[in-house]
Amino acid sequence: MNVSESLFNQPISGPKETGKAGFLNRIIARTIDFIIVAALYEVIPRVGFFAGLTYLLIADGLFEGRSVGKKLIGLRVIIYNNTDKVTACSFKESIFRNFPFAVGFMVFGIFNIMPLIGWIFSFIAAAVVVLFESLILLGSETGMRLGDELAKTHVIEEKRED
Repeated sequence: MNVSESLFNQPISGPKETGKAGFLNRIIARTIDFIIVAALYEVIPRVGFFAGLTYLLIADGLFEGRSVGKKLIGLRVIIYNNTDKVTACSFKESIFRNFPFAVGFMVFGIFNIMPLIGWIFSFIAAAVVVLFESLILLGSETGMRLGDELAKTHVIEEKRED
């Protein structure tokens, strides 16, 4: 593959040939994205929750299938439709694949309003969603979590040109 060719629109025989992303790299990239969501939530008064929710939903549609965290780590979200070509994750697929995390974030926001013990329930709700998705990812032979199954996406490591 030369410099002018892209990973996209290249024939492949299966998603495993594109370099399935490692668990640790995916966790690091998602953590970076969660830090961005938390910063939006805390820094922007009143609308920070909605800004964080919006970023969480559309993040993987940015930068041709890369959220900020995935771009920094070198991962990409692709759609493999049983054809001979792959395409980058769009905003539509990003919303589907990040829907479980968005539900967790909304529950977090609802519980966080409760005085005194709300933060405990908020933390538990967020932790349950993240642990559930991580367990599905670890148990999957194809490296797909629930959100990937919903959107029919795969996370791959980008091939770096040396």
